[in-house]
Amino acid sequence: MTNEILVLTGTAVTIGFFHTIFGPDHYLPFIVLSKTRRWSGIKTVIITLLCGIGHVLSSILLGFIGIALGIAVFKLEAIESFRGDIAAWFLIAFGFTYLIWGIHRAIRHKPHQHVHLHGDGEEHTHPHQHFGEHVHVHDSTSGNVTPWILFIIFVFGPCEPLIPLVMYPAAKGNILGVALVSSVFGLITIATMLGIVLLSYYGLARLPLSRIERYSHALAGLAILLCGSAIKFLGL
Repeated sequence: MTNEILVLTGTAVTIGFFHTIFGPDHYLPFIVLSKTRRWSGIKTVIITLLCGIGHVLSSILLGFIGIALGIAVFKLEAIESFRGDIAAWFLIAFGFTYLIWGIHRAIRHKPHQHVHLHGDGEEHTHPHQHFGEHVHVHDSTSGNVTPWILFIIFVFGPCEPLIPLVMYPAAKGNILGVALVSSVFGLITIATMLGIVLLSYYGLARLPLSRIERYSHALAGLAILLCGSAIKFLGL
């Protein structure tokens, strides 16, 4: 193994870590959706892991295709940029749709008063709401679709720093170096995603959020919408 490959491997670790941390799209959707959709810890890990694998493998596959066809780095980076725009717009559309659905849900489950009459003529009222009742019935379809939407978004989402890292050893004809650098970058990216998501998952579980539970879906949609907007318009 050459010194250049060792340096690139170390660079892959650093860039993979900070690229993930400074890209809220890598973890924010999983954090807010796991909370609002009440995913278990295992389900949250599985969905995050699969989306992370799809996210990394799509860029690795594109890199290998570029290597095989002799495509220049700047052309591959242009393709990655285009994919990034698509993923950002998908996040924006998904977040906006989820926000509207969450607002509708919050209005539908607005607390109201029930009047109770007793046999002695006494009557009293108490607040009542239907939020949370039969959630498994009403939300089963959207709950099954949501992970697939996330997976599609992450497959389109590029790992922009990966292509330049991989193309250098490829230009030297070092296939082992290509495999090593891309594998290290992918592992660090996915591990960082899982770490942030799990820390947030168990951290949020300790917070008293029952008062805003009614608005949780709308807030989740807003968070995803802002995340997509930040990527598209602020270049995060």
